[in-house]
Amino acid sequence: MSNILIVEDEAKMRRLLELDLNEAGYQTFSAPDAEKGLDLLRREQIDLVLTDLKLPGTSGLEFLQAAKRINGGLPVIVMTAYGTVETAVEAMKAGASDYVLKPFALAEMRMVVQKELDVRRLREENRNLREALGRRYDYPNIVAKSAKMQEVLALAERVAATPSTVLIGGESGVGKDLIARLIHQRSSRATGPFVKINSTAIPENLLESELFGYEKGAFTGAVGSKPGKFELADKGTLFLDEIGDVPPVTQVKLLRVLQEREFERLGGTRTIKVDVRLIAATNRDLRAALEEGTFRQDLYYRLNVVPIDIPPLREHKEDIPDLANLFLSRLAQKSQKKLEGIRPEAMQKLTAFHWPGNVRELENIVERACALTAGPLIEPSDIHLDQMPERSRSGDGPLLPEGKTLDEFEDEIIREAYRRANGNKSEAARLLGLSRNALRYRLEKIGIGDEAAKAPQE
Repeated sequence: MSNILIVEDEAKMRRLLELDLNEAGYQTFSAPDAEKGLDLLRREQIDLVLTDLKLPGTSGLEFLQAAKRINGGLPVIVMTAYGTVETAVEAMKAGASDYVLKPFALAEMRMVVQKELDVRRLREENRNLREALGRRYDYPNIVAKSAKMQEVLALAERVAATPSTVLIGGESGVGKDLIARLIHQRSSRATGPFVKINSTAIPENLLESELFGYEKGAFTGAVGSKPGKFELADKGTLFLDEIGDVPPVTQVKLLRVLQEREFERLGGTRTIKVDVRLIAATNRDLRAALEEGTFRQDLYYRLNVVPIDIPPLREHKEDIPDLANLFLSRLAQKSQKKLEGIRPEAMQKLTAFHWPGNVRELENIVERACALTAGPLIEPSDIHLDQMPERSRSGDGPLLPEGKTLDEFEDEIIREAYRRANGNKSEAARLLGLSRNALRYRLEKIGIGDEAAKAPQE
């Protein structure tokens, strides 16, 4: 049984919360102000704190900071009817785990409390993850024998059993979609749908209708109603890839779905309730996006309940041989060629490479080698690695590759980034450190226009 401390100056609200949480099986302690709350916190074994931001005397924010000094890992949920969302975000920066706006339904509060207790248990389990692994995690189609990837799988296994929102981070090509699918398959929602959507693969003006659906006549061409991805994922999991590229208007609706589990279709007035677990992924640093003002703080805190960061391939090269052999075995089943293995010298060539494109690039290189090899074994000469042109390290050497002008060299780099991004303009722009519009201008200049971007991608 978990012990919950309620700090609320309004007696009626305090009593309602006590009764409801007691009925849900929790032991409650309550205080009308911060001073009595801190006294209880020092004397009792408290698992979670529920506090109002507006308290007599010492404010709720000051109480929160004092509570964190007593127990830094204690989850604290703040309630507010007086401040703005920015005030609640300020509280979360000070250490609050979540916030609930008054008035709220008791069922909503119960759900938030259960989520935070689940997250606390999860984090406690993973404090000593290396020592507590106890067994090796092994799943079909996922190669993860290295210590770093074992930690990723262990965290995915543990979070799968909770209803918590997950934010998966990592460079492009590390396999974020595989981890998202694994979490779904190991969760209580495994029999429900797993719906995937990549926000960069859909034009900004269509993303909202893809996520939330639309009603007939909502826009030109809407000849009928259509459910969105959230409706299709009801009782299951929605995997939203490249969350960092979601436009601000859509971010507002995403926040509402996460908070209230409801939305309206584009052009509609009927409120639709859904039961969806959201797993988001990004290859961007969302904290930098917060500073730039391109990503909402309140949405970030709602998403970043349990972060899982997948390391790039160059940080767990010990997995490369098994990955390469897995890709080879798949290709051997599909191909009419007799493919038996990879020569040690060829494998050494693979493990020595820095793999900027990660596992996806490795798979492409192995497939290319299988297509080019003349015998049953992959030879070193069959391994063709993609190398970017290198500048001379000598101070007296040329700055540009021999025989190339600056414009030609720039065009070559842009083509290479576009190829590595598989035609995805947003991803290519990030690789080059350019804005999407700046990249579009350069692509059009070298003859790669919007039509190329609309071509089917894998």
